[in-house]
Amino acid sequence: MSTSPTSPAPASYKTTPNRSVSVRGVTFVHRRLGPDDGVPLILLNHLSAVLDNWDPRVVDGLAARRPVVAFDNRGVGGSGGSTPDTIEAMARDAVLFIRALGYDRVDLLGLSMGGFIAQVIAAEEPGLVRKLILAGTGPAGGPGIDKVTSLTVKDIIKGVLTRKDPKQYLFFTGTAGGRRAAHAFLDRLKERTDDRDKAISLSSFRAQLKAIHRWGRQAPADLSRIHQPALVANGESDRMVPSVNSVDLAARLPQGELEPLYPDAGHGGIFQHHDSFVPRALEFLEP
Repeated sequence: MSTSPTSPAPASYKTTPNRSVSVRGVTFVHRRLGPDDGVPLILLNHLSAVLDNWDPRVVDGLAARRPVVAFDNRGVGGSGGSTPDTIEAMARDAVLFIRALGYDRVDLLGLSMGGFIAQVIAAEEPGLVRKLILAGTGPAGGPGIDKVTSLTVKDIIKGVLTRKDPKQYLFFTGTAGGRRAAHAFLDRLKERTDDRDKAISLSSFRAQLKAIHRWGRQAPADLSRIHQPALVANGESDRMVPSVNSVDLAARLPQGELEPLYPDAGHGGIFQHHDSFVPRALEFLEP
């Protein structure tokens, strides 16, 4: 395993360079920023997302006090290899990536599909994970999770017909406040203009959809295996992973804590309410 040369931690996600690490012959692309000291916070992304889909307000806010690493998992964006079609295999790849960076203790922030992956890592690698933040996500077998594929395809078609980004429908409410939040978020995603990531391929997108569908059809998970402190956050009107899953997740995790569901917010609640989420997340991640 080899890593690209280190450099001073950049101050902004807008300008932090893309780096690479080779794991068993496969290149994983990532970005790192924040202080050199402290337990690293690994960001686990949502369906179809690449590095440029993380809200810079969330990343910069967290990186003001914590080392933060965002990455493309196997086969996604600029990373090599083929995307697996199970959450468990994605979790194993994420662990290989984390260890390739030389980390033996990390915190995880998993958004949506990334939250599924985070749960598996925490259960299978308890010594690796210190704390968890699970956003817009739910347990295996949770209600409505197996409907993500049909809902996503429907809103992609709607986006094409209306000439709008599907995330406006998938991540935000249809209220006036939700529409304003969606426009602001999509504008923030465009702030980085140089060295942007590659879009996800159709084959990788299909593999992710299959993995999510399987997760939604699984028997309910034994969450008692996850002993790490876990902060659970979501909007009150999540259409993709219905908000009831967040409530259930926090209740069933031995050290789960539910952040009050964000008002007039959906799947992208932590982006819409980044001004509330970031301070709460930093407080939770304190030693």
